[in-house]
Amino acid sequence: KEAHEFKKFIEDEIKKNKLKIVIDLSPCDFIDSTFIGVLVVVLKKLADIGGEMRIVEPPSIAHTILTVTGTLNVFNTHKTKSEAMMALMDPNQIYDSMAS
Repeated sequence: KEAHEFKKFIEDEIKKNKLKIVIDLSPCDFIDSTFIGVLVVVLKKLADIGGEMRIVEPPSIAHTILTVTGTLNVFNTHKTKSEAMMALMDPNQIYDSMAS
């Protein structure tokens, strides 16, 4: 049920032209095949329209599930949400306090 609600939420965000998405899986203890399928569909949709998706790696069991199924390698993953968000930023828009 949550996977389908999540898919609808993300699709609505994409319709609002939000094309750079970070999905934080760090609170997830378990991920099932339906949810993995949603992640793959969203990744493909974003790639088709020039968007990007980053994943914050989940802990223990959920991480193992993504690794064993081979889907962890499909995603651009990061250890933290801030790392994932920085990866999506346009380098020309990053404020460099050392330059001023």
